[in-house]
Amino acid sequence: MTPLLTDERWSELLRVRATDPGGVRRAYASRRRRENLLSDKGTLFLVAADHPARGALGVGGDPLAMADRRSLLERLLVALANPAVDGLLATPDVVEELLLLDALHDKVVIGSMNRGGLAGADWEIDDRFTGYHAASLVDCRLDGGKMLLRLVDDDPGTVPTLQACADAVTELASYGLVAMVEPLPYARAEGRLVLQKDAAALARAVTVASGIGVTSAHTWLKLPSTDDTAVLGATTLPVVILGGVPSGDPAADLASWGRTLRHDVVRGLVVGRTLLYPPDGDVGSAVAAAAKILEAAK
Repeated sequence: MTPLLTDERWSELLRVRATDPGGVRRAYASRRRRENLLSDKGTLFLVAADHPARGALGVGGDPLAMADRRSLLERLLVALANPAVDGLLATPDVVEELLLLDALHDKVVIGSMNRGGLAGADWEIDDRFTGYHAASLVDCRLDGGKMLLRLVDDDPGTVPTLQACADAVTELASYGLVAMVEPLPYARAEGRLVLQKDAAALARAVTVASGIGVTSAHTWLKLPSTDDTAVLGATTLPVVILGGVPSGDPAADLASWGRTLRHDVVRGLVVGRTLLYPPDGDVGSAVAAAAKILEAAK
């Protein structure tokens, strides 16, 4: 199979980066925007690539898997080439590279907003907005903004993050853009942050995220897959299921997503590492399998 990111395309990308920074602005301006957020079937399937901006580079046993930018872009090009993939969720650098590679025409593009809570840092929960902000998303003609809201009751960093996310939801709504909020409850165990997957913790996070900002009219929630309907029953807001940390068992991941996708409030998938770095390396097949799960559920 001919590689999607040939030596010629890679060299041209590097040339533009070094000699023509205005090319990025032109690429934003010339992107063909998709008319509707949802597909004709009322679903949304995005591939996510905002992990590197907060230093989360590892996949499986490779701590630097996502550090190889050419490999990451190649994998993203394969994923985006599948017509079932509606678009991308990423930070400005990745969005701009794919724009320069002409890969985002007629795709939904959600810009990642807060990446300042670097993975493993002492201040990780004080998650500053270091990426897109609402006005820049409008200026760049993107379709919405995503924010991570980690809730840790004994970490004061939760407070400024909660306030910043509320402000972002308000600002995005004023422009009529989607605010995709990813509320995740965590607790510290032996110095490490551990995701709380029980229904009580997840439902609480859902209700907190649903109520931030002056309006929820444009708010979507990005949630872990769950078999407990009490979590999804806690909101009327549209939900997309996140891929999370790859389990190493693609069949189990797909089955879990499929069960959650059948709930009425769930509209689709936003998955990154699990599809971009599958154990067998076949990105195209991993993306196609996820697309089939979404189609079967809806």
